[in-house]
Amino acid sequence: MMHDNRSVSWRQGAISGCAGTAPMTIFMLLTQRLLPEGEQYALPPELITRDISRRLHLKLHWNKQLLLLASLISHFGYGATMGALYRLFSNRVALPAALKGTLFGLLIWGASYLVWMPLLGITPAAQREPARRNALMIAAHMVWGATTGLLATCLKSQQAQERR
Repeated sequence: MMHDNRSVSWRQGAISGCAGTAPMTIFMLLTQRLLPEGEQYALPPELITRDISRRLHLKLHWNKQLLLLASLISHFGYGATMGALYRLFSNRVALPAALKGTLFGLLIWGASYLVWMPLLGITPAAQREPARRNALMIAAHMVWGATTGLLATCLKSQQAQERR
């Protein structure tokens, strides 16, 4: 079955972004433990899911396990969506895959935590968070970006080899 290059590119990006969310999540969970005790509160995926569930009058915040499951699903879904958008960035920037992905991860962090989530009242602006929490989240987005960039490039190369 043949697919046009555009749909394959979106799919490659989405798969890569979703897969890149796994090491990002592990990194966040492990490094969160290194923060001072007062800064070890819930990570953004949980805080965002809790806030949105309250706004939608869902009772996810009453059941911790359901909230964590919804947080993981939404986090991986967001990673897949941003991975699909990575393909637009990737096609316009000529850098090594890991560097290109890292830059895109930083762009996603900035757009999310400095602009759209604070504007919608979902999270406070990053400037209001402790510096160590910001460093954790910036580094996590770099992990996501580098992984996403490398995986997308591997998938694209694999597809090119299959076409030969």
